[in-house]
Amino acid sequence: MSGPAAGTAHAATTTDVVCLGESMVTFLPSQPGRLADVPSFGRGIGGAESNVACALAAAGHRAAWVGRVGADGFGDHLVETIAGYGVDTSAVRRDPDRPTGIYFRTATDRGTGAHEVAYYRAGSAASAMSPANVPYEELFAGRILHLSGITAALSADCLALLRELTAPRPGRPLVSFDVNHRPRLWRDGDAGVLLELARRCDLVFVGEDEAEEAWGIVGAEAIRAALPEPSVVVVKRGSAGATVFASGPRPGPRSSNAGGADSAAGGAEAGEGAAQAVGRDTVTVVPALHVDVVAAVGAGDAFAAGFLSATLRDLPVRDRVRHGHLMAAAVLTVPGDLTAPPARDHADRLVALDDGAWGRLRLGPGWTAADRAHEEVRTP
Repeated sequence: MSGPAAGTAHAATTTDVVCLGESMVTFLPSQPGRLADVPSFGRGIGGAESNVACALAAAGHRAAWVGRVGADGFGDHLVETIAGYGVDTSAVRRDPDRPTGIYFRTATDRGTGAHEVAYYRAGSAASAMSPANVPYEELFAGRILHLSGITAALSADCLALLRELTAPRPGRPLVSFDVNHRPRLWRDGDAGVLLELARRCDLVFVGEDEAEEAWGIVGAEAIRAALPEPSVVVVKRGSAGATVFASGPRPGPRSSNAGGADSAAGGAEAGEGAAQAVGRDTVTVVPALHVDVVAAVGAGDAFAAGFLSATLRDLPVRDRVRHGHLMAAAVLTVPGDLTAPPARDHADRLVALDDGAWGRLRLGPGWTAADRAHEEVRTP
């Protein structure tokens, strides 16, 4: 099979979000320090797209993960663990000839010079994904198809697959793309291809820092100028929060029996996060939260999951970003890449706080278990 035919999506959509990408078994250090000095590691799972699927499923959405793993024990562990979050893994393929990828990392922040990651993913089962061997009907069965730039870096076949999946065609779901620039994966390639892929998508997540590193583009406005096609561009600005550029009503996720968004762009609201008209766009700026960070890993995937969850619920742009911040805060206050998100009613109460209360919010370990929103509001 060389590629999907137009209109191959199921007539009745039963999945909210389908995520495609590589997931790996990750080994987390038992204590801080260099990899050379850490005496033991605990086993977990890691993968940008599967992380998003797990977070969405844990938040009550119908999520599926499509990937390729080895016919080995690590592949068994990945599929069983991801399915344990409530994710549909029925379209995952097993490769009898290639192994499941694994990696080791230190406990330090990925953005610091002390952070170490040792990947063992070259020639992995996931790197063999191609337009000829993925299940297109399952990929196009959801209201949203979520992809990541990591997949494009795995192999020429994986890049060809992403080009196929992001190509315009009638009836495709809303395509969400997290740039997820990983410099180590692009040492022998051109990360500029990530810009090409992003321009073919409907919703794009990109960090200011990675846009500068990958493309030499500085500032949120310049990023939007380089990405004019997507109806929504979410520029993540670290501790400064996020800026969202949304251009007029465009088709959002396909409707389902559970209801859904009518527009990828969403609505505007007053106060902090109010949308301001800038040319053809409305621009919404939402401050980040104060978080007592335990481990700075997995936050970007959690943010995307929170934003997509709120998009599926057709919430205003400001609320989508706030839900993204809250999902990220849940992960930042635990050691691993995944954790249970806050209960929906709890998150909704926090999202509804006025600007002053949102600005005073400080979240630390265990905050997702709080029963009432006001318990979380304290001056940093």
